Amino acid sequence: MIETNKTNHWYTLSLSAVHPRIFHFEIDEKHPLSERYRVRHALAENFISREILVDEITDQKIVISEGDKTAIVQADPFRIDFYYGGTLMTSVNANGQLQFEHLRLKPENPPEGEWEEEFNGFVDSKSRGPESTGLDFTFPQADVLYGIPEHADDFILKDTTKGDSDPYRLYNLDVNSYVVNSKMALYGSVPVLYGHGVDGSSGLFWQNAAETWVDIVLGNAPSANFISESGIIDVFILLGTSPIATFRQFAALTGSAPLPQMYALGYHQSRWNYDNDSDVAMIDSKFTEHSIPLDSVWLDIEYTDEKRYFTWDHARFPNPLEMINNLTENDRHLTVIIDPHVKVDEYYFFHKNCTANDYYVKDKDRNDYQGWCWPGLSSYTDFVNPHASKYYADQFLLTNFKESTREVGLWNDMNEPSVFNGPEITMQKDNIHFGGWEHRDIHNIFGHYHVMATHDGLIRRSEGAVRPFVLTRAFFAGTQRYAAVWTGDNTAEWSHMQASIKMCLSLSVSGISFCGADVGGFFNDPSAELIARWYQLGAFQPFFRGHSHEATHRREPWLWPEETKQIIRSAIEKRYRLLPFLYTLFYEHERFGRPVMRPLLAHYPWDPKTFRLETQYLIGDQLLVAPVLEAGQRNVNVYFPLRNDSLTEIWYDLDNYNKYIQSGYVEIPVDSNKIPVFQRGGTIIPTKSTVRKSTVAMRGDPYTLLVALDARGHARGELYVDDEQSFEYRYGKYQYLEIEFYNKVLSLRKIDTDAFLNKDIVIDRIVIAGLAGVSKTAKVYSASGTKRKAPRFWHDAQGTAVKNPIKSSTKRVLSIGFRPNVPAVSSSSMLFVQLVNRN
Repeated sequence: MIETNKTNHWYTLSLSAVHPRIFHFEIDEKHPLSERYRVRHALAENFISREILVDEITDQKIVISEGDKTAIVQADPFRIDFYYGGTLMTSVNANGQLQFEHLRLKPENPPEGEWEEEFNGFVDSKSRGPESTGLDFTFPQADVLYGIPEHADDFILKDTTKGDSDPYRLYNLDVNSYVVNSKMALYGSVPVLYGHGVDGSSGLFWQNAAETWVDIVLGNAPSANFISESGIIDVFILLGTSPIATFRQFAALTGSAPLPQMYALGYHQSRWNYDNDSDVAMIDSKFTEHSIPLDSVWLDIEYTDEKRYFTWDHARFPNPLEMINNLTENDRHLTVIIDPHVKVDEYYFFHKNCTANDYYVKDKDRNDYQGWCWPGLSSYTDFVNPHASKYYADQFLLTNFKESTREVGLWNDMNEPSVFNGPEITMQKDNIHFGGWEHRDIHNIFGHYHVMATHDGLIRRSEGAVRPFVLTRAFFAGTQRYAAVWTGDNTAEWSHMQASIKMCLSLSVSGISFCGADVGGFFNDPSAELIARWYQLGAFQPFFRGHSHEATHRREPWLWPEETKQIIRSAIEKRYRLLPFLYTLFYEHERFGRPVMRPLLAHYPWDPKTFRLETQYLIGDQLLVAPVLEAGQRNVNVYFPLRNDSLTEIWYDLDNYNKYIQSGYVEIPVDSNKIPVFQRGGTIIPTKSTVRKSTVAMRGDPYTLLVALDARGHARGELYVDDEQSFEYRYGKYQYLEIEFYNKVLSLRKIDTDAFLNKDIVIDRIVIAGLAGVSKTAKVYSASGTKRKAPRFWHDAQGTAVKNPIKSSTKRVLSIGFRPNVPAVSSSSMLFVQLVNRN
């Protein structure tokens, strides 16, 4: 711990190593008039300082190290330099922007604005006076900076110091039909920022939940200046040195998303609002009638009894349990909304109990705060209060919310929190929370506390048996441990579809892998072309939901012209075929902290042309997605990145296995049915050939392996399988397989030999793209060397039986179909498929 005197006021600096390649430091007043707020519950665990070595200590400098990382603290002028392997990665206060307004007694004649501030007719009392903190961070090795969601702006951050540009603002707000290409605050805040260049990557996490502004200065050494309204300076430095390494370090700090149920990765159909139980039944039956896969029907606020949550409008939904069970029996789910505002109604049980037990947020005079939201006059559950949070979570128990089941998913909206008659449509900053903290201190983490409570309630609802599904609009760092996120109330415009890629990339690298946007746009009515292209894009984003405003025309897939309906169905079917691959990626995200959706710079950090690419992206490191993003587009200019070794990167079109070998831009023709998606050579993707009405209906179906060979004729991949709904996988009930194609032998081996799943994994087809020679037949062996039944036939990519593999100037594709249930990988065996020439 180091003490420093600034303007005759003493501060302390504590610096520690908390994780491999992660430093943590805090700056706080030595003797504050009262305790300053420290963020709680953002980190995945309480990190313990690791043993560090003090290499040098003088009056002006302290040098500490742990392994190959070093921090050098300079006293005057104050500065901290962080090195990894001798390379300077991040400098703190190199530009001298440190500020820390100490708490003080209110003077008789305080300066205007310091102790009271007026905004749009609202008065903020600022009872503790000025208490902001700020600090700058420089990234000498970086060419670009990115992170700090949520903004409807470019993935790569822009310079905010030129012209009339505002800084990026982090302040959770309910924003209708938000403006794209804007630094304005939106629904959530994750104050993590990364710097990347060809010489390395690093990052920082500014752990502060108050209103925060971030100025970006670009140049030879890009920098970011963070300023927060209250709290302390609490920072984690992530010393990469690659993008994926920094993402994993942030996941180590704030956690990764738990593996969702498989159904949550399917397609969701929502609208504000489906009117009644007949409407829900019609949605269910029409998806089946038109052979369009669907996993969940959603209900917005109108299902409740006059916006009283945990109740039903029985005029519209006379028998909710029957409706829910009908969906369940048809292998589908229901998802309902529950918001944080509470209708002020003396006859409403939830309001009565919150009032009686002092569970509401208070105004500055310590009275229960009241504002306007969907129910009219509303109060707000104080989720900072653990007793209030538990009471709210208790309401999900089936003994309380009797007209629900453990299969029902939850949607948390309006949790910024939204207050229609509040400043900026949110809560006053001088409101009081449990523990005496002002709302200004915890504003950006309010929604995080809301979903924590929802998640807790759903866990206890099933007695820990079923993985919860929660979707939230507001979020903070760590929210990924409890909920998926969508990008809010977008608009049916091409620009908003384009923005969804940038926003989801920013969320993904900031820990929130389970993200998506309202397909088609929430506001206004999309054209047939826009809705078709948006479904094609949404099918290749982690969360996939169609949702729309009550004032829009109904837009379920079968209501469009036949050609458009067919395009939408085809896009959804592509999603369902790839679900085993996506499910595996989500498992690996939980286990290893790697995002599901990734910018190209994540895997091509040496290629500067990838740094600013945000019209295409990666799913894992296996698929490159380059969607159609403009009206009337007939070609997509796809960039195939450059490898950093002597091998040639090969990409295969996922639709027809056309092969692309050269790096650089290639113009890909597209028709109305085409979304350019490419599989990287050297990878194997598990899929399912048969698409059914839902993921539940597809359980137990056999797998198809898509093998895309690299320049050496090799490929590898993984397949993860469990029961798709319970937590049993955390107790070893799963299969995690490595699949490898090497020297014309495809093998499947268990990665975790202690894991056990009491069912066989059946493979009914193997497609191999990029074969250098023509193989005439194949042999199948078990782990013991016993020969299995031979393949049934060879056939091409379209399923037509042929005697020989496909051969052309651009591709060689071999597709092997097997007899039913052959081969099968049991819990104790391995499988080998050998390609041989017929004698």
